[in-house]
Amino acid sequence: MLISELWRLYEADKRIQGFSPKTLKAYALQLKMLIRGLGDLDISEVTLILLKEYLAKHSDRLKPNSLGHRIRFVRSFFRFAYEENYITVNPSLKLREPKTEKRVPKFLIEEDVIHLKICCQSLKERALLEFLYSTGCRVGEVEKLISKTLIGTTVQLL
Repeated sequence: MLISELWRLYEADKRIQGFSPKTLKAYALQLKMLIRGLGDLDISEVTLILLKEYLAKHSDRLKPNSLGHRIRFVRSFFRFAYEENYITVNPSLKLREPKTEKRVPKFLIEEDVIHLKICCQSLKERALLEFLYSTGCRVGEVEKLISKTLIGTTVQLL
């Protein structure tokens, strides 16, 4: 079975598991790079050496986080192939992610918060800022909260 054929099965499996469309899109990009690097080989022809050569080819241009993402995809893809009995040996088993530096989270100092409060043009903006600051939520998390609340309100009105 070719890598591209296995992808269809892998992607369907991940959709069933509830992976987000953004994750699947990122995986599809990783697959394109894998096929560009190795060719659309029969899955049973892929070896640990081929995978290491593919990853080494790009390791000098990639940050450790990006290389780690690529390795996680490759391991997941070949683990799926192995668990579903499309291959008898998992060539990615010995692949290890590079060490990455721990990032220190960015935060606002009190002066920044005061400046932001002054810039608020409405009570709604100020309430949103207060909520973000006091809870430590991410903007995306608050956005989801608001959209769910608005949808719930709309349903209640009907």
